Amino acid sequence: MIRLGPAGIPISFEGSSIEAVPFIKKLGLQAFEIEFVRGVHMSLDTAKEVGKVAKENDISLSIHAPYYINLASHEKIKIIESKKRILDSLERGEKMDAKIVVVHPGYYGKHSKEECYKIIKEQCEEIVDRFNGKCLLGLETTAKQAAFGTVEEILQICKDVKGCAPVIDFAHLFARDSVIDYSEVLDKFKGYKHLHCHFSNMKKNKDGGYSDNHVPIDHTPAFEPLAKEILHRKIDITIISESPLIEKDALKMKRIFEKLGHKF
Repeated sequence: MIRLGPAGIPISFEGSSIEAVPFIKKLGLQAFEIEFVRGVHMSLDTAKEVGKVAKENDISLSIHAPYYINLASHEKIKIIESKKRILDSLERGEKMDAKIVVVHPGYYGKHSKEECYKIIKEQCEEIVDRFNGKCLLGLETTAKQAAFGTVEEILQICKDVKGCAPVIDFAHLFARDSVIDYSEVLDKFKGYKHLHCHFSNMKKNKDGGYSDNHVPIDHTPAFEPLAKEILHRKIDITIISESPLIEKDALKMKRIFEKLGHKF
């Protein structure tokens, strides 16, 4: 099964997350990632209602936790605050029956990569132990060289910590190396029954490289080669559009899949 949806309430819609669910269904999409990126402000009762409406409309839910997270901070208070934001997100994810809460784990800072891995692994273990729910802690591949989140790091920590799952952000992986081989990336995630992913395009910096600067899906990396790989491998996948044109580009991805013969 392939599910596509926007990262946040569609731009073309004015209303709450609850009201956005049937609108997303009407658009012909199948997923909705609720954005807590500026803070967790949704009540537990509202989260439960979002989940009820999503179930009625067959919309798969996920959450993106706040950006202000660094599980490897050199300041203990920032680690404590980061864990609280993640746990608050997971609690609401559980209420709405979301499959996964997406998190940017942290930054290397002055730590070696090995030290950073150990610290983030320990924090993830504590979060999962304290949460003890069904909603997965999703650790996202990151774009910046200073950020923890290479494919290898994410795969290893998800192997080591039960309750964690990888989130593939193809644009982030492209930005790290200015190139991406979709087949090579997907080969590394073969063991997973379902993949939760993000997609957008990236804008070049003045120096000719790429940073975490999302642009609409008419630049690079190209989406159609990824769609072909997904269909060839018959992957069960959710792809969230993080383009500035969130629902428009989710629908663009849908049309590409349909052109290649897939029926939603």
